[in-house]
Amino acid sequence: MPTYTVTSANVSLTAAQESEIAAGITEAHHQNTGAPGFFAQVLFAALPERRHYIGGKLNATPHIYVHGLIRAGRKPAAKSGLIRQFASKVQEIAGVGAEDIWVYVQDIPPEQMIEFGRVLPEPGAEEQWRNGLSELKRQQLAAAGVAI
Repeated sequence: MPTYTVTSANVSLTAAQESEIAAGITEAHHQNTGAPGFFAQVLFAALPERRHYIGGKLNATPHIYVHGLIRAGRKPAAKSGLIRQFASKVQEIAGVGAEDIWVYVQDIPPEQMIEFGRVLPEPGAEEQWRNGLSELKRQQLAAAGVAI
């Protein structure tokens, strides 16, 4: 499951903006990697005022950072499309300048990740892995509105 952390500095995102950004990140991940949308999770964090520095100096300009941890094995073009789509979507939704949105994606080999209690499959082998989810987990995800 790719995990994306969206950190805002000097700008407050509304719950509606966070929801739109999470949906945009999920859709971009699916479009660019082919992985099912339910694999993506998005976490939000906001820095307290006066906690953001650039070049060792206190910064007051709004910035948003998207840090993603994804399974290794994606082609460079897919990752490039992913980060561009994230930046565009975040700018559109949050209203922050293009030069104030920073996106990072880091690869992790699937054998070094456990999600839903099991080691992740190689890209392309999600269907068999998904079929191994317990009935309880399927019900929990369905109750949350997550399509698996």
